[in-house]
Amino acid sequence: MRAAIGEIRTPMTHDRTAAVRTVVVTGASAGIGRACAVAFAARGDRVALIARGRAGLDGAVRDAELAGAAQVLAVETDVADPDQVEAAAQRVEDAFGRIDVWVNAAFASVFAPFTEISPEEFRRVTEVSYLGYVYATKAALRRMLPRDSGVVVQVGSAIAYRGIPLQSAYSGAKHAIQGFNEALRCELLASGTRVRSTMVQMPAVNTPQFDWVRSRLPMRAQPVPPIYQPEVAARAVLFAADHPARREYWVGASTAATLVANAVAPGLLDRYLARTGFDSQQTSEWRRAGDPDNLFHPVDSYEDFGAHGRFDDRARAHSLQQRAAHVVGAMCAGVAGAAGRVGSGLPAAAGGFVSRVRGRRSPQVQREE
Repeated sequence: MRAAIGEIRTPMTHDRTAAVRTVVVTGASAGIGRACAVAFAARGDRVALIARGRAGLDGAVRDAELAGAAQVLAVETDVADPDQVEAAAQRVEDAFGRIDVWVNAAFASVFAPFTEISPEEFRRVTEVSYLGYVYATKAALRRMLPRDSGVVVQVGSAIAYRGIPLQSAYSGAKHAIQGFNEALRCELLASGTRVRSTMVQMPAVNTPQFDWVRSRLPMRAQPVPPIYQPEVAARAVLFAADHPARREYWVGASTAATLVANAVAPGLLDRYLARTGFDSQQTSEWRRAGDPDNLFHPVDSYEDFGAHGRFDDRARAHSLQQRAAHVVGAMCAGVAGAAGRVGSGLPAAAGGFVSRVRGRRSPQVQREE
């Protein structure tokens, strides 16, 4: 049965005795966003799916229902339009009462040398892949701050630190998200709110984007190996949503290696990518003339592409680096919790200071109170 956009779906098999959260995912019709929606649904959360493509949204609704979501809501939205994003957030609140987690995963890109990307194309990539995050984060915080509760997860990339050839527009957008999120975290910490924002830096992922991205390359586009399945990315996002005190997470050994190398010897990495970055982003197959792209219009309006791309035979389903990072993240959260308990047992003067710091709220929260 085809779900109407905006219709709340409640799977009959779901056990509603457990407490559930409301999770909003942008870019939910395919790729990492779709895998994230399924991961949260598998825990029994309510999931609100935001994307442009109707067929992709319908498929994501079915996947979320099968995974065990408490309720599912699909809202057809272009994140490049702030009014649409605000309306979608209000629709979710009206349906589910509150938003606990917001995951930003929507993006668009152009594979081409910078000199071959038009101003209109560059603007569109920026509006979707950067400003879409800004608009969505603003809509989420507008609802989270008065409640002094909530988590925003920004889906990033190694490209947020290390730009690569043929993706100048996307590299610029991811760098912008990184700077924006750092500034936002500082402001949230300064305000004393319990609302948090964290970022997850992804490796190359096997998503349908390489079949629908706008490209001027002679060969078909591909992610730079090693390639990971979108479920690896989704597990990282879910963990980050549960442990948002950490400012960011790196997923995959390739991401960690790239970011470390860029910090230590960025000039050498420039030269390495100049030699390898063009060939590594193309397969040996010629690009097919007339292939559709989703830059201005969704390709998945009439066909559901799912979460995976065409690189299943080469994609890794697990990341040892990710597992290690999660262990460290959990340990850090435990240490922070222990420090908080120690603080509560300090002498009266020090303890009072800690209590006052913890009790601070943002001006917006104070007005609500």
